[in-house]
Order: sequence, then C-alpha cells, then structure tokens
Amino acid sequence: MKIANRLIIGIAFLGLLAGGLFAGPQEDAAGSKDHPLFSRMPNFYIHQYEEKEFDAHEFVVNKETISVEGHLYRINYYLKSGFSEPSRIQVLRNYENAITKIGGTVLTSDYDGNSYMKLVKGGKEIWVHVDGGIGSEYRLYIVEKEAMAQAVVASADVFNNDIRSTGHAAVYGIYFDTGKSEIKPESNKALVEIAKLLKNDAGLKLNVVGHTDSAGLMDANMKLSAGRAEAVVQALISKYGISAVRLKGYGVGPLAPVASNDTEEGRAKNRRVELVKQ
Repeated sequence: MKIANRLIIGIAFLGLLAGGLFAGPQEDAAGSKDHPLFSRMPNFYIHQYEEKEFDAHEFVVNKETISVEGHLYRINYYLKSGFSEPSRIQVLRNYENAITKIGGTVLTSDYDGNSYMKLVKGGKEIWVHVDGGIGSEYRLYIVEKEAMAQAVVASADVFNNDIRSTGHAAVYGIYFDTGKSEIKPESNKALVEIAKLLKNDAGLKLNVVGHTDSAGLMDANMKLSAGRAEAVVQALISKYGISAVRLKGYGVGPLAPVASNDTEEGRAKNRRVELVKQ
C-alpha cells in the first residue's frame, strides 16, 4: 500500500513538473531587453541575454557564410508554460514580415529553421539571424555593423620608425562615418600622435593620403579620400598648431590597396590614412 501511495505521489509530482509549476520564474532575465527593431513572439520571455560592444556573428548569403562585425545582441527566448508552441516557420515568417515592412531584405531562409536578414537604416547596416529553434525556444542574433573603435593606436615613435624605414606610415585610428569626410571624435588619440611626430621633428613635412576600399563608384571614392585627407590636414593645423606649409592632403581612393577587397576584413584594412614623407 505504501509503495502504491509513493508511486501515485511520484506520478503527480512529475505531472506538476510537466505543467511548469516548478519551472521557476518565467520572467525576463535581469538586465535583458528586446532589441529596438523587433517585438517578440507572444507568450515568450527572455531566458538569456548577451550584448557586446564589438563582436562577430556568421550569416549565410547566397549559400556563402560571411562574418559580420559590430555591436552584437544575442537573445534567447523561451515559451511560457501553458501556451501552445509556434512552428519554426511561424517564428521565421513573423520576423521576416516585420523586417520587410520597414524596408529590410530577407537574404536566406531555410526549412531547417534559420532566416538571415539585412536592413539599412540611418546609414547603418543591421544584420539579423533568427534561429527558429524547437517551438518552445528560439534565438535572435543582431549585429549593428560597424568598425571597431580602436583602443590601441600606434604611437608617434611607431610612425617615425615606419617613415624612416619605408617612407610612409599607415594610420588606422582615424574614423569617419560611411561616405563622409568629417572626422569622428574618437580619432583624437591618433591625431595627437601625428602631431607629436611632427613636433618631435621640426624639419619633417608630410603628404597626408586618404585611402578607401573599392565599394562604390571610383569618382566618388577619389573625392571622398581627398576630402578625408584634407580634413586630417585641417585638424592638425587648427587643433594642434602644425604649420600648414608642412602638410599636403591627397586622395587616391581604392588605387593602393594593402589587402583584398573581396572580404570585409580586407576592405577595413584598405580604409586608412597614410603619412608619406615629402
């Protein structure tokens, strides 16, 4: 009799577990939030949330896998107990419909439960990967594409050594918005080092040369690279007291790559400013 009672209690306990009574709190994880671009599927909560200022995620485009870098969000959604599970395709179509309504594009969608999408908004590329999961769970990966804000900037000594040995020095710590020539504030560290280089050697004169990747039209890239070079020249003159006769700005667009423009990594290396001894 006792064994039978224990068996009944055990079965009842398992039933309660299956019903979600002991599933724990079904609330959003502390500090988590939906991405501003999307609401979530009904009756889901955020089980895991991760946001990184700069990271990478892989996306499938035309059967090719590419890595996109930038501000990364990883959001894992769980279905609350007592609600019916949507199919994976239902999850995907909801997100696909949402992004196309605001001008986005579905790049790849498969019946294994993955959809890869892209939206260009406010001059920024936003890449989205929805993993449809198993009905009671799905994952969302979003990358707001951008170049990494370089924390380590080459010093005046490094520039000096490069110029002495090769006649030129590449500077990767000067930043511009896509298609623009206005210098961003996070470029100050690099500009300080260029100014230090010039002040340490009063006889040094430099050509400041702007470089772009090969994306876009040639004429536009030539004009853009020249504008960026001139912006650097003017910043060194106006903010750091460098004599104008020591600096000249030029733009060569995509004509002097240091890496292949077939990859994002290569294009990032090609977008640079170089200091060339006159």
